[in-house]
Amino acid sequence: MTVGEVFLESLYSGVITEGEMRWLTTNQPMFTRTEEATALRLGRLIDAGEVNIGCRIPPASVARTGLVSEWLEPLGSR
Repeated sequence: MTVGEVFLESLYSGVITEGEMRWLTTNQPMFTRTEEATALRLGRLIDAGEVNIGCRIPPASVARTGLVSEWLEPLGSR
């Protein structure tokens, strides 16, 4: 995991997980100057409410596929 990966995934989903926050804080002393700037920007996005701390839910298409195969198909098709 890199700071850039965490930053981009958080921007894309609007969520940063607790594990990612933990990783950022424990590895902070080893960041380069660019990584520090990226982490600061991520912190500002969290403060502004644009990125939230939580968990990521898989896209609806992935969740629906699992739902159909596990629950709806055994009940029979329409």
